[in-house]
Amino acid sequence: MISLEQIFIFTLVFLRISALLIMIPVIGERTVPLRVKGGLAILLSLLVFPTAGVDMNSLQTGDEILALAIAMIGEVMIGIVIGLATKIIFAGIQFAGEMIGIQIGFSIVNVIDPVSSSQVSIIAEFQYLIALLIYLAVDAHHTLIFAIVDSYRIVSPFSYYFSGSLVKHIIMLSKELFVLAIKISAPIMAVLLFTNVALGVVARTVPQINVFIVGFPVQIAVGLIVFGLTAPVFVYIVQRVLSSLNVEVYTLLRFM
Repeated sequence: MISLEQIFIFTLVFLRISALLIMIPVIGERTVPLRVKGGLAILLSLLVFPTAGVDMNSLQTGDEILALAIAMIGEVMIGIVIGLATKIIFAGIQFAGEMIGIQIGFSIVNVIDPVSSSQVSIIAEFQYLIALLIYLAVDAHHTLIFAIVDSYRIVSPFSYYFSGSLVKHIIMLSKELFVLAIKISAPIMAVLLFTNVALGVVARTVPQINVFIVGFPVQIAVGLIVFGLTAPVFVYIVQRVLSSLNVEVYTLLRFM
């Protein structure tokens, strides 16, 4: 016989896992059917439910409905915060691709991103897809699945606390978005800067050459060549960032 208390506990577990699955790459994409997400969330909830260790005595506050509502909101926020670390990494990768695309001259060569349903640079979308493959290759998604189980050991329902340290750390993670974007795009942007300088010198020394006509294909060719040559650097940076994902996730959990 299933008791009302067990239904409450399962609901709290389901909310945290659902919020996390919506935030993480691959599974949380809009292209993944809602039935798949819901089925996976229910399956993981059933597996985690026996070990959740929820203390329902915390509801004895005089207003059980209000306490339960606050607990449900808290569970959703915990799932979002856990997935935020991964979301910021991929946002930084797409931002780097946007900067590279603008410098190469692909600012109008956009594609529809199925994740955000908005137009993004073709370079940004390509780097995002490569990063997804690296994400799966290094088993970073396993880190988030393990974090689901460990989150109930570190932050059980009714015991979370959104401290000032948590907010500060989230702001620091947001800063890393721009740092990661600069690390990825710096080599290509530097080469393209020198290319523009060289084209400017040619325009001053040989006025007969139309730099606007010649420079555009040269800039694209140089950009794509350097983009291909620096691909191993991109893979290395992404692997290194994803390898530290475990530390960031558990740091966020401890601050809660």
